[in-house]
Parts: sequence; structure tokens; C-alpha cells
Amino acid sequence: MKVAIASDHGGINIREEIKKLMEEMNISFVDLGCECSTSVDYPDYALPVAEMVAKGEVDRGILICGTGIGMSIAANKVQGIRCALVHDMFSAKATREHNDSNVLAMGERVIGPGLAREIAKIWLTTDYEGGRHANRVEKITSYEQSLQTK
Repeated sequence: MKVAIASDHGGINIREEIKKLMEEMNISFVDLGCECSTSVDYPDYALPVAEMVAKGEVDRGILICGTGIGMSIAANKVQGIRCALVHDMFSAKATREHNDSNVLAMGERVIGPGLAREIAKIWLTTDYEGGRHANRVEKITSYEQSLQTK
């Protein structure tokens, strides 16, 4: 598995924790920044990660900002992205099993580094169940594709 990870200025600390976790788990990753503590615009970091996932250059993406909200909104504008904003372990597991989420968003001002590591670990190691969930995910994909023809 290969993961793209990025944060804005509000998510730098948790991004560093998740990078350490992925190193411990022997997961390959590419870090797309940011490298500053001054205010930056979250779409500048969310969109490149989402594009990499959508193009198949990486398998999944992880985004961190102050709340995770802006990152998830921006990432979900990219066709083929199912970005889930997660702040608990149950949702981390459910979004992989049921929604086949391919991007995870978290908020550094909402959760601490320990919980963020646990969420990321669950999300990175949980497989998509398919089955009864596949039809629902396919409906989202079909809708996205129909927008291209309008």
C-alpha cells in the first residue's frame, strides 16, 4: 500500500504522528506538506492528495487540518474520492468496511495524537466488505460519472 498524506498549518503535529505510524507499519507514503506554521489554504493540500488517489498513483490518502472539515469538503470534489471525516475508532472501521473510503480526514483541534494514530491504524488495516455495501458505493460512482455527460 502507498499513501499520500498532507495537512495545512492546523494539522502539522498529527501529520507527523501519522507518518511515524506508517513507518512503523512499513507503509510507503508521500508527504505533500505543508511545512509551515503560518496560515495556508487547505485546498492547496487536499486537492493534490485526492488527485493522486483518483489517478491511482497512490492507494489511499490522509488529510489533516484544524477540524478536518475543509480538507474533506475539498477532497470530495474530486471524482472517485470517498473522503471520510473521522474522529472515532468505530467510524474509522465502518467507513472502510461499508463505504470503501479512500481518503481519511481528521482534525487536529478535535482529537489528540494518540487517538489520531489509532484511527489511522484501524483505517489503514480495515478492508472493504463489499457485498450489500457494493450497490450503494456503485450508485455514488454512477452518479459521479453521469455528471460528466451533462
